[in-house]
Amino acid sequence: MNKKILMIPIIMIITVFVINFSFDSSEIENDILFHVTLADPDLYTNGVYIDKFTINKGEYFFRFVPNGSSPEILSITLDGKNFDFSENFKLEGTSHQTGVSEYFTWDYNGQKIISISDTQEISITINPNGNIMGSVTVDILEN
Repeated sequence: MNKKILMIPIIMIITVFVINFSFDSSEIENDILFHVTLADPDLYTNGVYIDKFTINKGEYFFRFVPNGSSPEILSITLDGKNFDFSENFKLEGTSHQTGVSEYFTWDYNGQKIISISDTQEISITINPNGNIMGSVTVDILEN
């Protein structure tokens, strides 16, 4: 009997946590317009990744998930009927000292915000500049 009484609050806490987590992740997923994780050389054709997607009028931004083996320079080009964008994003590490150890966080620096004037199909080209073995995730999200 005591075990049943103890299990009910535990099950309720787990249920609330799972429901809360699922709502949080669905909000993030709804804002992602474009997503690719480049971790396999087979995703590239002649050393570049090319894809197409439709984008609506609005403001968007790039989000990257790099690591130390990601391409040093990640060149991204977006081409549409009324839109052209090109940027050479540079991978930079930031050192963090904990007193006991040192670790790095990584991010790409460059123009990350783009404004689209009308709905159109966009062609995206991602060039890792020869480093097709380093992994990186590229997202375009609504701002």
